[in-house]
Amino acid sequence: MSENEGTSIGKTLRDARIAKGFTLDDLQQTTKIQKRYLIAIEDERFEDLPGDFYVRAFIKQYADTVDLDGSELLNEFSNKLPNTKTQEYVDKVNEDNPTTRSTQRKAEDRYENIRRRIPVIAAIIVVILVLGGIWYASSLHSERSTQDNIDSSSVSVSGSSSEKSSSKAKESSSESKEPKVSFETTSNSGTAATLEMKNAPKNKAVKITTTGNAWTSVATTSATLWSGTLASSSETVKVPSATTQLSITLGSVDNTAITIGGHKVPLTKLTAASSSSSTSATTTSSSSQYGASNTYSSSSTSAKLSSLTIVFK
Repeated sequence: MSENEGTSIGKTLRDARIAKGFTLDDLQQTTKIQKRYLIAIEDERFEDLPGDFYVRAFIKQYADTVDLDGSELLNEFSNKLPNTKTQEYVDKVNEDNPTTRSTQRKAEDRYENIRRRIPVIAAIIVVILVLGGIWYASSLHSERSTQDNIDSSSVSVSGSSSEKSSSKAKESSSESKEPKVSFETTSNSGTAATLEMKNAPKNKAVKITTTGNAWTSVATTSATLWSGTLASSSETVKVPSATTQLSITLGSVDNTAITIGGHKVPLTKLTAASSSSSTSATTTSSSSQYGASNTYSSSSTSAKLSSLTIVFK
């Protein structure tokens, strides 16, 4: 007879639990096996367990927890336990082992977390692709708009430059076609002179400028347009465009400058010409008493221009 003959597996497990000082509640907390199944094992009511394969699994886990050899205990009382397939038993024991269950649960949780995140990740990728497409399209449109603006600006600048060049050419051509204004002296007696203004402009305004006190008058053949004294200042006299002749009286030609329609009247030239017309006389007398002759010379002073007639041609 074996040493365990007459001893039940339930009593063996109970005695070991009590020897370890464990209560059923303590054992339930450690093994995660429900208390009612632990009681059923101790009472050997194996039919109360979830299935035949749980009988061996729970007994082995119970035995290992109270420091018994679970495998040896199962072999010792195998004839008193329900028959189970060995592989099914091993798989189930591994499945119910706390460490195995914890590792499996963590793996399942990781997989579940990944599975739950897949739709979110996919949505984020789609949003990024959509935003990237919008940005690319916007950049492409902006580049095209910029290029179009540059092309338009080039055309505008080119057109504007052409227009300016054409305008300048026209102005230059117009200026070259306009006859040149000139003054021609027809008479100069020293105090009075007559000038012809060739190609006179429509604007015949007379501007009088003095560098000292000088009296001046401007008149047409029918009326006096202006007369007065200027002291280092200027005066512009409007002249009717139909005027054909002007008479200008000068009180001090040396202090006066005159322009007609912006063209300077050559007063200095007229004054220089009148100065060169001065005359000199020489007288010689003889004295028979002294047998010598004496020579006397006298010169007249140059006259100043005071009257100027302008004839418009």
